[in-house]
Amino acid sequence: MELTLLGTGAPEGLPRPSCPCAVCASARGPWARAATALLVDDALLLDLTPGAMFAAARAGRSLGAVRQVLLTHPHDGPAVELPAPLPPAGRVPDGQVLTLITGHRVRAVAMDAPGTGYEVTSPDGERLLYLPPGAAPAGLPEQVERPHEMVVLDVIGRPDAVARLRAVGAVGPATEVIAVHLDHDAPPGPALERRLAAAGARAVPDGTTLVVGEYHAVPDVPRRVLVTGGARSGKSLEAEQRLETFPEVVYVATGGRRDGDPEWAARIGLHRERRPGAWRTEETCELTELLGADGPPLLIDCLSLWLTDAMDRVGAWEDERWHDGGEAALRERVAELVATVRGTRRPVVLVTNEVGSGVVPATAAGLRFRDELGRLNAAVAAECEQVLLVVAGQVLVLRG
Repeated sequence: MELTLLGTGAPEGLPRPSCPCAVCASARGPWARAATALLVDDALLLDLTPGAMFAAARAGRSLGAVRQVLLTHPHDGPAVELPAPLPPAGRVPDGQVLTLITGHRVRAVAMDAPGTGYEVTSPDGERLLYLPPGAAPAGLPEQVERPHEMVVLDVIGRPDAVARLRAVGAVGPATEVIAVHLDHDAPPGPALERRLAAAGARAVPDGTTLVVGEYHAVPDVPRRVLVTGGARSGKSLEAEQRLETFPEVVYVATGGRRDGDPEWAARIGLHRERRPGAWRTEETCELTELLGADGPPLLIDCLSLWLTDAMDRVGAWEDERWHDGGEAALRERVAELVATVRGTRRPVVLVTNEVGSGVVPATAAGLRFRDELGRLNAAVAAECEQVLLVVAGQVLVLRG
């Protein structure tokens, strides 16, 4: 089954008309995207968009053999003119199956937002799932019989849709996940590729033809990622976005509770609101036990607070205790953590602070913490497949 993406952008396209934002300003050439529309085996058109005939011609295709046009979502704005050779556009009621004369079977999938998803099965049995913008499947079974060969959906706008499909087995290790409905809330260029790769997905230019079921290397999601940056740089948000398409994540908060500190409570509250409801939170500094056990991905936020706890435990803040066994005890705890990061079998994203580029601390304890955190960061980074530096919300790839 061949799939040609006549467009891969949001309903208004990318760039949006008259939008002055930075993403729209840079969406030129291969980064420009028409509204998403899919042509399946030249026989089925999913979503009718302006300029569909010209888009097909640019992709080396024709709409002359299209037998069915199906819409997935309400189309705002002026009516789209139906090209002469195309049959009238319609929608299939949720749960019903439409069989085309070509042998393709189309099953309508219920969504949790206005619109309809379509599961297309080819005469040879390959299955494609296409979802409308801003929507995720509703009423999924506890487990599906087998994964789809390809899923095409709004990965950036609804990462939880990928998580839901993974949870029931509809997206498996070999499923090709294609991001569409791309809007100006998606990062431009290489930043988009990096973010999608973290979700096991990719984007393709308008006009690309893909073969559903053909082997394609699914983006390799790094097992260990270290995200560093300064205060309020956006490093925690970056770490969370890397795991938001997984159905289950354990969020490890190393800061614990601080009774009587309203600012800290407000900060923790914002983090919790941002995280998916299915994530489980562990408030602990016992990282080696979690890293050594099997289970879902871990998000550890952050190593800086873990080091604070470790220095508290060995009395590393006072010079006398530091020289009287505190340094050796801290080195042992750090070595144990680094060894567990090296040997972990579960995906893990670790967050830490970059403190070596600012003002030199005024106290001996502050200098010691800065130096020890620098050593810890370097040791953990050496065990991670990918290391990211976040500055002003922008991500620089240092490794991987």
